[in-house]
Amino acid sequence: MKGRTGPVIRGRTYVLALLAAALLASAACSSPSSGTSTPKADAGTRTVRPVEGCGAGSWTDPADLAPDRTPAHCRPGSPPAQRLAEPRELTIATGTLGAEYVAPLRVALDKGEFAEEGLDVTLKVLPTPEALPLLAKGEVDALWAAPEAAVMNGIRGGFAIRWVAGNFSPDPKSKSGLWVRLKDGETAAAVRMAGRKLGTMIGKGSVIAYPMEQALEQHGGGLDRIRYQQLGSADVLTALENGGVDSAWLLDPVWRRVDGEPGYAFLGGQPPGEPLGGMLYGPSLLDDDVDAGVALLRAYIRTVNTYFAADYKKNESFVTYLAKLLKTDETILRSTPSLRMDWEIRTGTTDRLQSAYRAQGVAEGDSLPEPQTVTRSLYEEAVGHRR
Repeated sequence: MKGRTGPVIRGRTYVLALLAAALLASAACSSPSSGTSTPKADAGTRTVRPVEGCGAGSWTDPADLAPDRTPAHCRPGSPPAQRLAEPRELTIATGTLGAEYVAPLRVALDKGEFAEEGLDVTLKVLPTPEALPLLAKGEVDALWAAPEAAVMNGIRGGFAIRWVAGNFSPDPKSKSGLWVRLKDGETAAAVRMAGRKLGTMIGKGSVIAYPMEQALEQHGGGLDRIRYQQLGSADVLTALENGGVDSAWLLDPVWRRVDGEPGYAFLGGQPPGEPLGGMLYGPSLLDDDVDAGVALLRAYIRTVNTYFAADYKKNESFVTYLAKLLKTDETILRSTPSLRMDWEIRTGTTDRLQSAYRAQGVAEGDSLPEPQTVTRSLYEEAVGHRR
């Protein structure tokens, strides 16, 4: 939590890797709350009461992977705030403040939803490799990111970290995902991906490995049968257009530049109805202060229900407000479908992610079981769902 101090890790990737490896070793040997132990948040000892405004629709079966699944929802303004007896200062690390998927956090802060819970929240921009060891040591309280390979390897090494809430799934009309330059004679239905060079911002170990694996397998490829070219965010599309790479993972709204253009094909993206990222907690909110952990998710969920229900981009004044808040071009923001904001976590997602990481060669051994990677009890308590 804010007020505790510690080193901010900086430097090149190899320095971060060395520091993270050292922290993994020390966590495995000496952490009082290891990644394989049961956190207090999952102990089943907390009282869960019905919540005003959150009825049957505030929870869905985690095993429901239907692409057209309706995300859980409460009434706008729900769940109502339950101010903590003592104020808390919390720090959430995030890789960016300008992306649309971060919008619920930005709006919650701007509209005072965190403050209603007695939380003084700071959003701190940190890349996941820097934030992860700080989260494990309790020097940041939460991480708005995804259960990437580094997270899974960290838990395996002793980090007390859990994925506690989802973020979004794409609208079915979105074409954010794997795009390819067609060769002579190829069509979108007949593309051979084996041996192609893929341009991506993150490279191996990202959650996009899972949906990318699905798309590649339909086109004669595989995560171990393509070549990766890691590029800056501004360079991915340029490399695809000038032939520097054969394919690329294009995000919103970049894919709009090639959509409908001859010579390009969309092969697939994130599975509809299945969030692949969201909120990760460390020991400070899993063990030290579970009340604050629930309060933080309550404010986040209330923000989703109040401002991001259904197609929020139909509200023109809200899109104008959001573009200003995110410091992004309003026209660009309007050019892509609304994200389907969704705080729930589907059954088996971390199993599928870990399988993809092994296929990429960035994870070894058996998959960690879901109870060691996911905690649903906090968002369930926030909406009053009893298991």
